[in-house]
Amino acid sequence: MLSPNPLSLLCALLLCLPLAILFTITITTTTTTTSSSTMHIPKKSNPNLTTTFLSINTQHNNQSNKPTTIDEYKEEETLFIVANHTKRKATWPRKLAFMFLTTTPLPFASLWESYFNQIPKKLYNIYIHADPTFSYDPPFSGVFSNRIIPSKPTARFSPTLTSAARRLVARALIDDRSNYIFILLSSSCIPLHSFNFTYHTLINSNKSFIEILNNEPSSYDRWAARGEQAMLPTVKIEDFRIGSQFWALTRKHARLVVSDRKIWSKFNKPCIRLDSCYPEENYFSTLINMWDPKGCVHATLTHVDWEGRDDGHPRTYVADEVCPELIWSLRRDRPRYGDDDDNGGWRRRDPFLFARKFSAECLQLLTEIADGVIFKD
Repeated sequence: MLSPNPLSLLCALLLCLPLAILFTITITTTTTTTSSSTMHIPKKSNPNLTTTFLSINTQHNNQSNKPTTIDEYKEEETLFIVANHTKRKATWPRKLAFMFLTTTPLPFASLWESYFNQIPKKLYNIYIHADPTFSYDPPFSGVFSNRIIPSKPTARFSPTLTSAARRLVARALIDDRSNYIFILLSSSCIPLHSFNFTYHTLINSNKSFIEILNNEPSSYDRWAARGEQAMLPTVKIEDFRIGSQFWALTRKHARLVVSDRKIWSKFNKPCIRLDSCYPEENYFSTLINMWDPKGCVHATLTHVDWEGRDDGHPRTYVADEVCPELIWSLRRDRPRYGDDDDNGGWRRRDPFLFARKFSAECLQLLTEIADGVIFKD
């Protein structure tokens, strides 16, 4: 038997160090600034908003106008190193990871409660990135209780929404090796089918579902939003893609996201043209298209209506529009497939599984048709 040499032992120690740092932390959920194992909640935040996932032993400053500290940078780096060392294959039974990105209490929490009702916990996980500069009243409860990851402020026209999504992916990878499909959702999203329909649609797929569009009218302006040379030489204009902010990634592509440094370094820059700054709609589509375009279906399964919109916001459905016919029409609609999709997008008709944006006032009417329409496949 070969004996280990000092060099190999040193390498092994260095590889294991981030894991040792992460998994030997004692979690204390408190909002005082003297704690070093929970995020600091600004005074205007809900004191019930506490993080419940393992975090690195540094102290946060979550004021959105303050620059990232060295400790915060090191914490993020360690998080992604650990996530990148997770296993490649998901264990059985495979799970869906529902990842909610929000700045408000989830207005459709009770609808989602019904969606997950009587579903075995071995089939799914929930993760929430809740911007700590906002108040959450009522606090998260039920299936959403204790599912908040260490979160940071987010804002449009900046890389922060993309950072939050990457943070969700990293935490979900570390939390459970059974997580196989990673679904990004917003607080204004609703399900269009039952959990069982969604589970069987996604869990048997070996491809991600992410909208990847080429040669869009706004492509150049978005690519040059940080400066005409800022993306070069890593991301050329011909590599740049546009797509929906919301997607469902396989574990393979989730690990690609957390392993990426090179492309992210280009998108993780402030824009000089805010009217063209939507990195959350560009980074993931560009990354996956550059590394594994054939490993995904170039379409999102989250329905959104952009028709006639030019203000950066899609249509928001209001209570007067909620009826069975609306749900059925959203189901019947066909996803838009990218022009360079080599997976037969021209002949596919994948079902929309979620839809947005719905105003909070829609909850009661959606609840009334949930069992007879939304959850009836």
